[in-house]
Amino acid sequence: MGNIRELKAALLVWGLPGDPEQFDAELGSVDLDNLQAVKELVQAFRHRLVLRQTPDAMAAVMAPTAEVVAELERKMAETR
Repeated sequence: MGNIRELKAALLVWGLPGDPEQFDAELGSVDLDNLQAVKELVQAFRHRLVLRQTPDAMAAVMAPTAEVVAELERKMAETR
């Protein structure tokens, strides 16, 4: 994804339902003179797509809450 057109095409194929519309709505509300805001918006949506294509990231997102809580408790206990 090298430009906004490619990002929008990827959102249609790989994004969640509503992602393309949400991107358009948010892009429509960003001041185009604020290049930092435009950059952050594009990066956020691009990052969503990259995460959805990364098996480890998706496994972490889909982990049951109990597993996440147990892992956090274990890691907190290790730091004490």
